[in-house]
Amino acid sequence: MCAEGMAGCAAEFVERVGARVRLPLDYSVGSLRVVDRLIDGLRQGGAGREDVAETLLGLGAYVGEVLVREAGAVWVDLPDGHLLRSVLGHPVAVRMPDGRVWNPLGRTVNRFEIGSKESLHTYFLILHGRRSARSRRGLSRFPDNVSGKAC
Repeated sequence: MCAEGMAGCAAEFVERVGARVRLPLDYSVGSLRVVDRLIDGLRQGGAGREDVAETLLGLGAYVGEVLVREAGAVWVDLPDGHLLRSVLGHPVAVRMPDGRVWNPLGRTVNRFEIGSKESLHTYFLILHGRRSARSRRGLSRFPDNVSGKAC
C-alpha cells in the first residue's frame, strides 16, 4: 500500500459497492455520513475487524480521498522507521495544506471498533477547520521526510 495507489483503492471501492447497492458516494463531505452508516451496519451485523478488513481499507481510502478533494490534502508515504508509521499503524497518511499529517485509514477502523463517537463526517469538519499555531506562523509540524511523493 502506498500513497500513489490510494485514490485507485477508493475508486475501486466505490465501483465495487456501486455495483451492488446505489449509494451516494460522490467524494463530498456529506457522503461521509453515508460512510458512518455503512460502518454502523457492519458493526450491527456482528462482523469482526478481520472479517471486514478489506472493506475498512476501502472506506478509509475513500475518507482520505474526500480530504484530498474537499480540503486540499495529499496522500503521503511514511518512510520506513518514521515514528508516525508506527503510531498510525499504516504506511500512508494524508497531509493537510497546513502541514499536519492525519490517518483516515486508522480513523475508519476506530469508527468500526468504537462506534458513533468516532464519526468520520465530524472528523472531516474538525480537520478542515483547524489550523495549528505552527501553521499560522508558516512552520510545518512534520519534517520533510514525510513527503507527497509516490513509493
